[in-house]
Formats: sequence, C-alpha cells, structure tokens
Amino acid sequence: MGRTKINVVLLIIIKLFLVGTTTGEETCEHDRQMEELCRSHTYKSVKPLLDYFRQVRNELDQNEIKEKQMNEINSDLMNKYHEILKIHEKQISEINSDLTNKYHEIVGIHEKLMKEAFQLDDYKNKILRKENDLQLCQSKVDKLESEINSQQTTINKLTLHANFLTSYDKCKEELSDKSDNLETCEVQSKKLNSSIIEKDMKISRYSATIQNMTEHQNTVELKLEASQTKLIKKDKDIEICHAENIKLNRTSHLNIPSSCLPFGEHSGVHEIKVSGVGFFDVLCDSQLAGPGWIVIQQRIGGKENFTRDWATYRKGFGSLNSDFFLGLEKMYRLTRLQQYELYIHLVVLNGSIFYARYDDFKISDEDHGYALRLGKFKGNINDALRNSKNMKFTTFDRDNDSADNNCAVLYNSGWWYSQCYDCNLNALYGVYLNWWTEIRNQLKAAKMLIRPKAEINN
Repeated sequence: MGRTKINVVLLIIIKLFLVGTTTGEETCEHDRQMEELCRSHTYKSVKPLLDYFRQVRNELDQNEIKEKQMNEINSDLMNKYHEILKIHEKQISEINSDLTNKYHEIVGIHEKLMKEAFQLDDYKNKILRKENDLQLCQSKVDKLESEINSQQTTINKLTLHANFLTSYDKCKEELSDKSDNLETCEVQSKKLNSSIIEKDMKISRYSATIQNMTEHQNTVELKLEASQTKLIKKDKDIEICHAENIKLNRTSHLNIPSSCLPFGEHSGVHEIKVSGVGFFDVLCDSQLAGPGWIVIQQRIGGKENFTRDWATYRKGFGSLNSDFFLGLEKMYRLTRLQQYELYIHLVVLNGSIFYARYDDFKISDEDHGYALRLGKFKGNINDALRNSKNMKFTTFDRDNDSADNNCAVLYNSGWWYSQCYDCNLNALYGVYLNWWTEIRNQLKAAKMLIRPKAEINN
C-alpha cells in the first residue's frame, strides 16, 4: 500500500517537471542560454526531492524483503508448531493408552487383592476355629494326663508289692536249691573217695607200664642207630647214581635235536641245541600247521613289555607260556645252516582267524642288522609283511629304518621297519598291533612259527 502511494507522488512530480519544462521552452525559446539555465535550475530544485524518494524507495524495498523473510519465518514457525502439536498429540494419545492399560491392570490387581483378602478372612476364621478345637483337645489331654498319673502311682505301689513277693519266692527257691546241693555234694564226695582208690590202683599199673616202655625205648634206639647206618650207605649210593646220571645226560646231549621235528605231535616246551648258541628251551607247536614248528614270537594277551633295546631283542625275552620273543641271534643261528619256512597265525578282534605262510625265511647276522629275507607268500590275508623284506631290525637305540624318524620310538617296539610298517606284531596292544589289508585289522593274538623246510620235503 505504501509503495503504491510513493509511485503516485513520483508521477505527480514528473508531470510538474514536464509542465515546467514546456513552459520554459515557450518563454525561453528565443534565448537558449535562458533555457539551459531554467533546466539547470529545475533539476537542482528537484534533485534533493528525487534523492529523498530514492532513499525512501530503497528503504521500502528493504522493508519488503524483511517482510518477506518474516512471512517465511512465520510460515516455518507455523509448520514447526503444527508438527510439534502432532507429536504432542501422539505422545498424549500413547500416554493415555498406557494410563488406560495401567488402570485396567491396577483394577485387576485390586480385584485379585480383594479376593485374597476374602480368602485371608476365611483362613483366619478357620484358624480361630482350629485354635478353639486345640484348646478343647488340650484340656482333654490335661485331664487324661492327670488320670494317667494317678494310675501310675497305683501301678508303682502294686509293683513294689509284687517285687517283695517275688524276692520272697526266690529266697525260698534258693534255700531249697542249696539243700539239694548239700545232698549232691555228699554223694559226690563218696564217689571221689572211691575214684581216688581206683586212681591209686591205676598209678601202680602205669608205673609198671612205664618201666616196660623204658626198656622198649632202649631197644628202639638201638634199631635207630642201625637204620642211620643204612641211610648213610644209601646217601653214598645216591651220590654215585647222581654222578652216573650226569654222565648219561652229557651223553644224551649229544643226541639233542636242533629243531622241533623230532618231537612230532608232542607240543610244548622242549630243549634243542643250535650251533653257536648251545642248549636252550623252545616252544614246539603241532596244532596250527602240522608238526615240527618252533614258535619264535608270541602275543596271546600277556603283559610283556616289547619296548626293549637292541641287546634285549638280540638275546630274547618273555615267558614261553605267555608273550615272548625268542631272540634275533637264535633266529639267525637257526636259519643260517638250512632253509626254513615261516607261518604266521593271526586272530583279529572279532575272533576271525587268518594265516600268512612264506616258503623261505632267513635272518642275517648282527653285522648286517639281522635283515629279514622272505620267500613266496601264501595265505588268506594280504601280504602285509612284504613291506619289511630286506629291512634291518630297528630298536629305539638303533635306527635302521628308512623313515625320517625312528619308527621304534614312534611305536614303542622293535621290528623290521621300513616307512614305518604295514604290520607290526611287536607293537603295543591296541590300534598299533595290526595287519593292514584295505583296512587296519587290529589283532588280539599273533604267533610267528618256523620249521626246517628241507627235512619236511625229504
């Protein structure tokens, strides 16, 4: 509105200026200088007014900008106000909903408390009734206790009287017993007198008997001396027989066999003689694969320790009626002079029985590490021992295997290891005592047996 008024005033001023200009032209048309002076005079008179109006217009423009900014701010404030109002209304609605729910919960709790209060009143009434009943019962009990006490007093009096009567009867019985005992003692004294007389007669008879026995003892001592003399002679005869037996044994040792073949079907422990070793006991077996087999290794569930050093495996260890290893030196001495065959008896955990048989078996000497030589294979299980062919024997203190580490240390037993083994009959009982096929056949029993092959063929 104020801007419109300013525009109108400016138009009026411009018209006045134009009118003044045209009038000046009519009056000063003959004199150009007067015309220029008029125009100059008019401009100077109007300029301050124009400057004022220009300043007013600038101020109005600024006011208009501020007014526009104020309107924008008012619009933003109104939008913020409406948003806040909506948020406030939503929060009030949620609060009202929560309050309503809380109110209903409080009403429910109040009703529950009222019910419990009614139940408590009932319980109180019941307790009061029970207390009254208890008081009645207590009064009855007190009355009964008084009656019991009076009856107990009467019983005590009667008991005293009965005890007196009982003691009186006992005294009478004791007197009667004592009188009977006196009579009995008299009878016994008479019997004792008669028995004393009899004893005296027996003593006299015993004295005569002792004298006779003394004479008999002297006779027995003489006979004993004669017997001792005979025993001394017999001891001398026994010594002579013993010496003759020793001579006979020395003669019989010349005929002791070097294998189990001469013992035939007679299984068990027998003595053999092998060149370079001498006499030693072996376990002969004729049940598993025919007669004449020497058991060189046996695992039948014993507790023998097979984690042994080189010297022990060379000598042999264990018990022939349990787990044992015959000894590498004995095996070498047995197999060096003639061809032996090898028979291996295997029993797996489920009870199944397998065998592996080789037509040639030989052990080299100690300088060559007791290396294993095997012939052709026959059996009802895979040839797992073939992996040990030509391998030297390995113990924890002598590593002869082809593995990076000592297999005897890894598996706690000596064996003909390579990389490390496909079978190990000296391993600890468990997963390591096995004979590999396509799977690991864990063993619960195993035996290695050898027999001279040439003699059997002949």
